[in-house]
Amino acid sequence: MVTPGAKREAVAHAREQHGLSERRACSLVGVSRRVIRYEPTRPDDGALRQRLRELAAERRRFGYRRLGYLLAREGMRPNHKKLLRIYREEGLRVRRRGGRKRALGTRRPMVLPDGPNQRWSLDFVSDSLICGRRFRILCVVDDYTRECLALVADTSLSGARVARELSSLIGLRGKPYTVVSDNVLGREAAVGQGQQVSLRRS
Repeated sequence: MVTPGAKREAVAHAREQHGLSERRACSLVGVSRRVIRYEPTRPDDGALRQRLRELAAERRRFGYRRLGYLLAREGMRPNHKKLLRIYREEGLRVRRRGGRKRALGTRRPMVLPDGPNQRWSLDFVSDSLICGRRFRILCVVDDYTRECLALVADTSLSGARVARELSSLIGLRGKPYTVVSDNVLGREAAVGQGQQVSLRRS
């Protein structure tokens, strides 16, 4: 029991159910008799509450400050503390939005290749040497024939290096329709006739 209202209810309950005097009940609850006898003199906020509810229903994502600006335009200028109190008492607090939901996988169904050299898949594997230095291996696989077209190992494989290796592989095997990578690059390479190898977001 922290609020004065809760203490008044406790004192009233003690007096009604146990027949205690006001002095004894206040002593048990730990509240001054002056607090129990106090009668609030707040003005009637019915019109303010009603208009605040209407604005909150129209502007569901507005907090109490922005709703206060709208009330001020209509001539209602309550103290910001009073406005916040009424805003909370009416249960108008805006729910926090969750994190952005990102799409998993591709946005369109993946077309299965029906011939060789139509779609290549890129992936990386990594390991470490005895000295502890890590290295990575770029694997390029033809999705139709399941043939491993290239294995490029180095301690560092940048995007420029990947594009250079793909260009070299295209010079030997020809240009595929697409080059995809699902979990490492997170990108798709579209290789067309007369174009350079380029990576773009899927």
